[in-house]
Amino acid sequence: MKQTITLELAGTKFRMATDADPAHLEHLARLVNDRIAEFGAKALRTTSPAQLLAVVALGLAEDLERSEERRRELDRTTRRAVTAALEKIDRALASSGGASDAE
Repeated sequence: MKQTITLELAGTKFRMATDADPAHLEHLARLVNDRIAEFGAKALRTTSPAQLLAVVALGLAEDLERSEERRRELDRTTRRAVTAALEKIDRALASSGGASDAE
């Protein structure tokens, strides 16, 4: 069910209708505002909210890109490890004749 919430980002209030959990959106807004705060007081005084949000958006996009590359590398590493383990198991089974001791 859609509800209307107001979030403050970069000192600007945004009203939006959403199905998302308001607490989660408020948490995300805090993350964005924390990033903006890292720029310091001078940047907050001299830069428009739109510019601040654009810089934060680019930073978050870069973080996402790096995270996705780490995930892809982990996936490749995992696949190589599983393939190597399966090959080792296959070799062990082949050298033992593939027969079970229970037979």
